[in-house]
Amino acid sequence: MIVQIEGENGFNVQAEIAGTFFKRLLGLMFRPRLNEGNALLLDSCSRIHTCFMRFPIDVVYLDHGNKILKKETVYPWRLGSFVKGTGKILELNKGAARKLKTENQLFISCVEERRS
Repeated sequence: MIVQIEGENGFNVQAEIAGTFFKRLLGLMFRPRLNEGNALLLDSCSRIHTCFMRFPIDVVYLDHGNKILKKETVYPWRLGSFVKGTGKILELNKGAARKLKTENQLFISCVEERRS
């Protein structure tokens, strides 16, 4: 499934949802890059790793109501932070989260269903 995610200061990306254990485990591993304006939303996830990744990412930790709890840049072969209350994680290109502020809310809407 592809969703549109919007926030303050013109933040706007399309994200693929990784809603199964296997999709969350694979995440962005082995991908050469993440296209500009795209993201990966890990649903029911509280922590990430960047093993087998080739590029750094911005990681946005969201609670179950899509409020931003924390954001950070994570480089390949690292573990992301453990953030209490995290229900979803948004993975973006490095620098893409600079417009976002903690405590603000992101708005997620369905764009299309994908068959996999």
